[in-house]
Amino acid sequence: MQRNNSIRNIAIIAHVDHGKTTLVDHLFRQSGMFRDNEEVAERVMDSMELERERGITIAAKNCSVSWGEIKINILDTPGHADFGGEVERALMMVDGVILLVDAAEGPLPQTRFVLGKALERDLAMIVVLNKIDRSDARPKEVLDEIYNLFIDLDASEEQLDFPVLYAIARDGIAKRSLEEEGQNLRPLLETIDQHIPGPGFDAGEPFQMLVANISYSDYLGRLAIGRVSNGSVGPGDQLARIDLEGDVLPLKVGAIQVYSGIQLERIQERIQAGDIIIISGLDQVEIGDTICTIQAPKALRRIVVDEPTVAMRFSANTSPLAGQEGKLVQPQKIAERLRKEALYNVALQLEESTAGDSFLVKGRGELQLAILIETMRREGFELTVGRPQVLFKDVDGSQHEPIEHVCIDCDEDFVGVVTEKLSLRKGRMVNLVNHGSGRVRLEFSVPSRGLIGFRNEFLTDTKGTGMLNGYLEGYEPYRGDFPSRTTGSLVADRAGNAIPYALFNLE
Repeated sequence: MQRNNSIRNIAIIAHVDHGKTTLVDHLFRQSGMFRDNEEVAERVMDSMELERERGITIAAKNCSVSWGEIKINILDTPGHADFGGEVERALMMVDGVILLVDAAEGPLPQTRFVLGKALERDLAMIVVLNKIDRSDARPKEVLDEIYNLFIDLDASEEQLDFPVLYAIARDGIAKRSLEEEGQNLRPLLETIDQHIPGPGFDAGEPFQMLVANISYSDYLGRLAIGRVSNGSVGPGDQLARIDLEGDVLPLKVGAIQVYSGIQLERIQERIQAGDIIIISGLDQVEIGDTICTIQAPKALRRIVVDEPTVAMRFSANTSPLAGQEGKLVQPQKIAERLRKEALYNVALQLEESTAGDSFLVKGRGELQLAILIETMRREGFELTVGRPQVLFKDVDGSQHEPIEHVCIDCDEDFVGVVTEKLSLRKGRMVNLVNHGSGRVRLEFSVPSRGLIGFRNEFLTDTKGTGMLNGYLEGYEPYRGDFPSRTTGSLVADRAGNAIPYALFNLE
């Protein structure tokens, strides 16, 4: 296998709010991607409105920076396990990862989820401890926790031999030791150059590219994004795609583009193996398809993602107050939008009812489905959604359910109420860590159905100060029933006025 040493493809792994998008901002600035007088928004990679509001990355996005003679393609992956489908596709295109960890909080569950995926693919690692300027930073202890996490995930000795950098991403500083005086991100860029290998390819193979992501442009039509696995491609090449059934279908290509910063740049010369490209103007393409030359078609292994664990039923709004919130209320419009979402997001699955008036949407978790509902609401859709339901598995004739590993960070005073509430929901405590700082870390093994609706209760119980994160641990035999609600509910079946006296007595 040969390597293209003029390119580095990396993904950044970090938990929500550990500083990943801020670090990418400073990489852009320090590599000269922006003019000195250019107006640039903060967290430029969080382009979706919901991402900016919630401070989380939802969709994996690509960009590139130049450092000396090399081009560094950076993939900003989501830090939440509910968006695992985005993570798996991103890791297929890279040769190394930067593991970014908050120097006070340490590695959290979602970090573990994505890191496990990266170790499975045997990617080169660089560990960056961020926010070392925090008053409660404990970089040495956190580094020990990272080593323990690697050992827990069965990392090999080579994988444990990773370089460590210390950073203040907000100020655009990285350094090789805590004592050093940091000035810029040069140490990080040098470490990427030295430690992350260039993308490998087989010189004897023709052009092949696996479609890892799909986008859409009003001007260019459907866009297929992926890494050139082998061979090279140029603007005039006759291309074909190999679909799920293995059929070879000719493609009419509009343009071939590459990332230059966060912009797309149309290419005139040939692109070599290892670079990440965008092919535009395609009529039909799906994630997992192989794009190759029509003269020598050869398929690559398709993308496989973890299966969904939670489902919700979507249908048109049939309530007495229908038609007052959104403009798009017809079942056909809702169906079109959901089919489009399922096409772009391989972690979502769609099942239509026989009558065609409702749709069962299956996803990774509550948050993923909540983001979809909120996105559709903002686009002007009005719809009815059913209660989230967990997807069970039949294993050797017995019912198995998805189990989540939940990590909770809260004040000592709330340990009792949190433990009591989770034990009622069939949760089992597996670990308790008290650093003596007044806050405690609790770890539980909880059925996914026990977490539905728990987050709001948890925030009330901890007076808004608790943090709750989790990832899918696997499937276990059904743990038994538990009461899903302790109170009744009042339902209005028509529009009208209700007076406080009547409502009080109904309660």
